[in-house]
Amino acid sequence: MKKNIHVVGAVIFKDGKILCAQRGTEKSLPLLWEFPGGKIEEGEKPEVALKREIKEEMRCTIEIGEQIEHTVYEYDFGIVHLTTYYCKLVEGEPVLTEHAAIKWLAPEELPALEWAPADIPAIEKIAKVYA
Repeated sequence: MKKNIHVVGAVIFKDGKILCAQRGTEKSLPLLWEFPGGKIEEGEKPEVALKREIKEEMRCTIEIGEQIEHTVYEYDFGIVHLTTYYCKLVEGEPVLTEHAAIKWLAPEELPALEWAPADIPAIEKIAKVYA
């Protein structure tokens, strides 16, 4: 039986653009794009996990807004439950610590990247809102 993996992703807005992060070559789904975030620890609220992960991974602070999407996607390594949130950068600038690259893109530019499958429903929802 595959393991359930609960993760959160931050759709961070700054000056009308969204932060996109490219997974490192050593990770699962190498070089695919994702919204930054990470695993929810046992007993942790999703919003708390997201703030912690962005602080650890990107060395910046975010303010979390409303939930965008909750997606369940079955990969070969497990079943990912991804919850994405609208976020605003409040302190610092994102720094590369775990990702291969980061880009700021306008909402309509998001589909141009090759995304991890679990992130695609959130991208489609964002595209509808900002179309």
